[in-house]
Amino acid sequence: MSTVMTHSSSSTGTIAPWKPLFLDHISKLPSPEFVLTSLQPSTEKDAHVPFLPRLRYLIYRGMWAELPENKHNGAPKNARVYESELPTFTTDVRMEKVPQIFASSAGHGSLEQSQGSGGGGPVEAVWWVKDVMTQWRIRGEAFVIGQDIEGDGEESSGVRTVKSEVGKRMHVIREGAEKEWSWSRELTGHFGNLSPVMRGSFKNPPPGTPVSVPQPDPSLAIGQQVTDLEDPVARRNFRVVIIRPEVVEQLDLTEPDKARRWRFTFVGETAGETGETVGEWKTEELWP
Repeated sequence: MSTVMTHSSSSTGTIAPWKPLFLDHISKLPSPEFVLTSLQPSTEKDAHVPFLPRLRYLIYRGMWAELPENKHNGAPKNARVYESELPTFTTDVRMEKVPQIFASSAGHGSLEQSQGSGGGGPVEAVWWVKDVMTQWRIRGEAFVIGQDIEGDGEESSGVRTVKSEVGKRMHVIREGAEKEWSWSRELTGHFGNLSPVMRGSFKNPPPGTPVSVPQPDPSLAIGQQVTDLEDPVARRNFRVVIIRPEVVEQLDLTEPDKARRWRFTFVGETAGETGETVGEWKTEELWP
């Protein structure tokens, strides 16, 4: 399997102005839980809107290419070649959020396409950090990474999309080492960062199916523990999802009578007419 890093990464990059404080706040959470909203295509014939919101709680798994340290993780790890402001979470490809991310994307990806890497549908993530009385909202697009992200043969359009769209927001911090970095190694690192019980959840019966229906596949059962980081069944269902932020909002309610709110908008090389531009982000203070 190829381990060569191939994408159009950003050779330089300024740290997003919201990132240090965001990470500091997230570190204060007993569990880094957040709410993610995705869009489900409406199946009703006379629906007034084409998409319906779907929400669920998830666990934040660190910024892409900045795999959190875990002494229990025996997976080979990438060197710190990149940094990013791209939040990640893990999920099961059989859960509804994955086809939602594909179907709501510009390419309107099919259920078949959602079995591999790709996506790009709009999402919004919300954290509430009570210790500092601050709400963080991140709005952007989500991209899914599966086992096909690297390998022999021609890359799928989904793989090319991920490497291009995510890659341009990965900033090189170790020049000359880009070819040493591997997408699949990072994917396995995320799998290794999960507990054996959590890894085993990827061998559960299909999520959302009735318990009353007999399960024909004997390899699927609830409560399994997986210690093999290359377990074929669990890895087939395991996915890392990357959120590419376009707008970040911080609402500070530390002093209710003096509440403050900021909006950070990704602008790339250019800045808007108002507000301060820091690197690739425009910062504006708003009325709360």
